Amino acid sequence: MSVVPYKDKDTSKREQVAEMFDSISPKYDLLNHVLSGGIDILWRKRAIRELRKASAQSPKRILDIATGTGDFALEALALKPEKVVGMDISEGMLSVGREKMKKRGVDQIIEMRSGDSEGLPLPDNDFDAVIVAFGVRNFENLLKGLTDMHRVTRPGGVCVVLEFSNPRQFPFKQLYSFYSSTILPLIGRVVSKDSSAYTYLPESVQAFPDGPDFLRIYEAAGFKNTKWIPLTFGVASIYIGHKA
Repeated sequence: MSVVPYKDKDTSKREQVAEMFDSISPKYDLLNHVLSGGIDILWRKRAIRELRKASAQSPKRILDIATGTGDFALEALALKPEKVVGMDISEGMLSVGREKMKKRGVDQIIEMRSGDSEGLPLPDNDFDAVIVAFGVRNFENLLKGLTDMHRVTRPGGVCVVLEFSNPRQFPFKQLYSFYSSTILPLIGRVVSKDSSAYTYLPESVQAFPDGPDFLRIYEAAGFKNTKWIPLTFGVASIYIGHKA
């Protein structure tokens, strides 16, 4: 059974995820940094460094899927691309993101667009790199979403996924489990006023096929030469895949 934010509703996971992010969008950036102790910023920087190393040449066109308010898209500017397209299903998140891009003076380079990650309104072989941070866990159909990411990546291009994962070693596994199931929902509920959003987060992480399990699905979607890089004792992971 698919993990969803609002268990009392019979709408699809896609609809519930969009509703959830619309609800928490005003406080999303603050909560992200507070709940991770700011380490999410370092994870994004590391993911972009890994993208640079994995790319045969610096990517000119980058697609940031499930872009949210655009933090990963902004980080990708370190690669000096000509264009970054940030795509998300939540208009609330995109609205916050557009204002952020205008304030940073980068709205001519980073375009924030509405679109479904599992049915991208984009042509085949359109991007040198496809990136996504903390978004694939929210896909209704993971294989379908990854397959569409493969479709829009040009031959020779690279896909980089940054996602939460489950620590495997004692005692960090037990400490993280307590934090994510007890402390995180409490802080999220107080700050965002949406109690379901930060209960959904640990539940969705626990149910997500991380590590080698994710690589198998990644490869089934068409990606080659895949690589898994655990971060911070396994709290998050970077996954790299190439399109032949």
